[in-house]
Amino acid sequence: MDEKERIDCLFETGELPLSEYAPLIDERSKEASEYLFEKARIRQEENFGKRVFLRGIIEFSNFCRCDCLYCGIRKSNAHAERYHLTKDEILSCARQGYGFGFRTVVLQSGEDLSYTDEMICDIVSSIRAQMPDMTVTLSIGEKDRASYERYFDAGADRYLLRHESASPDLYAKLHPAAQTLENRIRCLYDLKDIGYQVGAGMMLETPYQKTEDLVEDLLFLRQLRPEMIGIGPFIPHKDTPFRGEKEGSTDLCLFMIGVLRLMFPKALIPATTALGTVNPLGREKGILAGGNVIMPNLSPKRVRGKYLLYDGKICTGEDASQCQGCIRGRMKRIGYEVDPGRGDYPGWVRRERT
Repeated sequence: MDEKERIDCLFETGELPLSEYAPLIDERSKEASEYLFEKARIRQEENFGKRVFLRGIIEFSNFCRCDCLYCGIRKSNAHAERYHLTKDEILSCARQGYGFGFRTVVLQSGEDLSYTDEMICDIVSSIRAQMPDMTVTLSIGEKDRASYERYFDAGADRYLLRHESASPDLYAKLHPAAQTLENRIRCLYDLKDIGYQVGAGMMLETPYQKTEDLVEDLLFLRQLRPEMIGIGPFIPHKDTPFRGEKEGSTDLCLFMIGVLRLMFPKALIPATTALGTVNPLGREKGILAGGNVIMPNLSPKRVRGKYLLYDGKICTGEDASQCQGCIRGRMKRIGYEVDPGRGDYPGWVRRERT
């Protein structure tokens, strides 16, 4: 197959013969990328129109028990200025987002064991009690199945847990031995089985990553069938072992967004903050490549500069009203309408556990 034939095959069937995935990535040209983005926008608009969903992120703690080699809040980083938000502070941020019209809030943190399951459930149920039409998404890392069940029963509908890499060899090079790909995958399948809308995804152009690793990611995602897929370029942090490594590129990230849109036409795919960090127009380009989610920051301004997974993160100096207003304007300029509603995966219905 040539470039256009591969993209047409993806567009028509959502998949390729196994031998064609690596050439799809390696042989991409500027012309093929633009053709891919045109096809991706067709699938995007068939399922979502010209709408972009907003999810308000509350980064409520940067304490973490994990020691991922690429991450600025890894437990070994003694230079990180640590913080926790209280329940009242988290609820205040959620109410502010609600006032802006958001109907999805994302509670994100490092794997901070000082927040017990009881505390997380109390926060989730309090948000749902005060704002019944607010959807709660959690992004708090690897837990046992019983914990995930408790959060779901408390009212959480979505869970974000990027797999980072589906290649065992690469995963081992990015994480200490105590953190295993096997457990990460176990978590994702537990979440699916419980009934969450599940978000997975990978980093692009990390140290040691090869095209074969990205192919493995695509095949894993095809098996998992997550409702949300978040990808972003690797960006080094000065206080990690990967401090001197090369930053990931905009073009591969955009290309992979387009590929994912053709493989998963109904998926919720964000144009990430990391993409906006490596390119001033990265989030706009991400939407035009097939993305359909933007995640403005609702965290208090005083802590935004402390939740730094990588260097140079954008929007750390703005307050929440500036951030959401900026996003609305940016989307309008490229012809998209911001939809602050729930933005569920098409056809998803919450099921009660028995």
